[in-house]
Amino acid sequence: MHQIQNSQNNLSKPQFARNMQPRIPKKNVHGILLLDKPVGITSNGALQQVKRLYRAAKAGHGGTLDPIASGLLIICLGEATKFSRFLLEANKHYLVTAQLGVKTESGDSEGAAIATNAIPVLDADKIEAVLAGFRGPIQQIPSMFSALKHQGKPLYQLARQGISIERPPRTVTIEHLSLRGFTADTITLEVKASKGTYIRTLVDDIGDALGCGAHVTALRRLGVGPYTADRMVSMTDLEALSEGEAREKCLQPLYSTVADWPAVVLSEAAAFYLIQGQPVMVPYSPTEGWVRLVTRDNRFLGVGEVMDDGRVAPRRLMTEYMLKQAV
Repeated sequence: MHQIQNSQNNLSKPQFARNMQPRIPKKNVHGILLLDKPVGITSNGALQQVKRLYRAAKAGHGGTLDPIASGLLIICLGEATKFSRFLLEANKHYLVTAQLGVKTESGDSEGAAIATNAIPVLDADKIEAVLAGFRGPIQQIPSMFSALKHQGKPLYQLARQGISIERPPRTVTIEHLSLRGFTADTITLEVKASKGTYIRTLVDDIGDALGCGAHVTALRRLGVGPYTADRMVSMTDLEALSEGEAREKCLQPLYSTVADWPAVVLSEAAAFYLIQGQPVMVPYSPTEGWVRLVTRDNRFLGVGEVMDDGRVAPRRLMTEYMLKQAV
């Protein structure tokens, strides 16, 4: 009996030690971090690192970047996660470099080559003539290596199984497309595009129009909606800061997610009813669309939508805790 008891004790020691490790308490951290995501990690991997550094109880991101891509990844902490959906719908700004002469199955350098073609002699005028056809509204067929879902499964999972399904084209808008540089076998482009635009697909289509094919070798996101690259913080710099106030100074305020939306200024009475979930009539408010809700003393309450009858209905509101903190 004594030997059996010792055996049980020995087996339980590692589990006992793990259970004795102190759990790091989570904090209610609220704000937007503009992270300069490095190449080689997933967006979720970067999100988890930031969440750990802030010891944040809740976090999400406002739009995925592939591991091959770097640049602006918006991390939403706490109450900011309520507004992350609006960042998914925002326009994006990129700098992309493409290798000419080679098409890949994924449209980037992580995919296997599926065609190799001779590269014609190109100059700026020839490239510009092709780019002109890709500005404004265009039709795109999403890549099989995208995160779009078919019957509940991401397309990229099906693609890795060798399965291809028909994807209907959809309209996206290329607001800005310019040539930033080129060599005998590469081009570098600056792109500002609407939500839903696949840069890999755009490069693939431009490569076809140039007559040689192309794929993405480097991609850097420079902007999302109201946010620009000049305010980004690298993971290295964030880790070097002390926990607490120093790191929290890196956060953008919650209202910044919709800072470019029209503001509806609410009286104390209107704010009271709106916080209860009731639509309110506000003089001089916009006649349609989504709006930013603020009080006369400039407190951010959340976002609303103008109804057909002119009243403003609440859609995403701050919690009662955050409203008290804002006073």
